[in-house]
Formats: sequence, C-alpha cells, structure tokens
Amino acid sequence: MPARRRAAPKGLSPATSLPSRGEVTRAALLEAAHKRFLKQGFHGTSMREIADEAGVAVGGIYNHFATKEDIFAAVLDAFHPYHVLLPALEGTQGDTVEAFVRDAAHRVRDSVAGSEARLLPLIFMELLEFQGRHLKQLADTMLPPFFGFVQRFATLPGPLRRSVPLPILLRTFMCLIVGYLMTELLLRQSKFARKFNLSAEQWFDGVVDIYLHGILDEGTV
Repeated sequence: MPARRRAAPKGLSPATSLPSRGEVTRAALLEAAHKRFLKQGFHGTSMREIADEAGVAVGGIYNHFATKEDIFAAVLDAFHPYHVLLPALEGTQGDTVEAFVRDAAHRVRDSVAGSEARLLPLIFMELLEFQGRHLKQLADTMLPPFFGFVQRFATLPGPLRRSVPLPILLRTFMCLIVGYLMTELLLRQSKFARKFNLSAEQWFDGVVDIYLHGILDEGTV
C-alpha cells in the first residue's frame, strides 16, 4: 500500500504556488500547538510555549490567533482525519452494497491507521474543555459529503434494509470507524486480546461483518 500523506494544516496556499511568510508561520504555530497539546494538554500549554516551539516571537501569535482556544480550534480542524477520510470515501468502489461498504471501511481504516494516538486525545480535550462546540462546527463541513457516501451505496443492489433511514446508516458507519479506532488503542497491547490469536484483519473484518449483518443468526430470525 502506498505511503499515506497527512493533509497539510489549513491555511497553506495551493501546491502550485509557494506559501507566503504568514502561511508558513501559521502552519508552524499549528504544528507546535498540536505537539504541545498532545504532550501537556490544553491548560498545561501556554502561548509562550507554543511560540517558542514554533520559533516565533510570542507577540507574533496574535497576528494569526486571538486566543489559545482559537489555536486549539484550528489544530482540531487541521489535524482532523476528515481531510483524508473524504478522499478515501470518494474513491470507494463496489458493485453491491456489501462490496461497497467493505471497500469503504478498509479505505477509511487504512487512511487513518496509526493516527489514533494523535487524534483521540484532541477529541477528548475538545469534549472535556469545550463540550464539543468546535466539533459541532466541523460537523457542518463533514456530514454533507459523508451523507453523499451513504446515498451512493443505498443505490446499489443487495439485501439492504431499505426501511432504515439513511442518516442512521451514516451514524452507525461512523460508530463503526470511531469505535474501532478507540478499541484498537485499548486492545492493541492487551494480553487478553492477544490470547485469541486473531490477526488485525480478522478483528477489523469481524467488526465490519457486524455492521453489515448484525449479531443474530440469520437462520433463526
């Protein structure tokens, strides 16, 4: 599988032109803040520490961000995996609902693999410190294209429960991905999990199977 490229922090000029000095500084501040927030938490990080990490005079931060919360919101947006999730979903292929969903799930999993330890602490900080208000703003950007993904697979042949509203299909797919990433952090180094001798693919494919087919034996339903 080709190496994954993480999306550059928002605010950079298109790749066809060189970034301005201000864009370079803003990107450096986001990288520095991201590193500090993960290491020290939101309240444990000062504006001066962010500036020092980025090699910027502390007064220079205020040319880009009015408050530390503004920096955090920008970091959450810049490093959120939706920048790679949406292209992954757009490339999904499959001739049936099941083939399409399996391909989508693996594309999404592969696009964010290894980023759990960088993203989830930011999400927890957001929920604890800001009650999710910045995530609510991101939702307005993320959800319409995600809903378009569900609309695509709902048009394919297969034994899809057509009575289930599309927003619920979307929400449960999101639960599949987020739940897998969270439990992966918990189970990856767990002695309890290792004793079952299941490969990473078996764990993930099993989760996708539950999304597609549920837990009830079809022969007894």
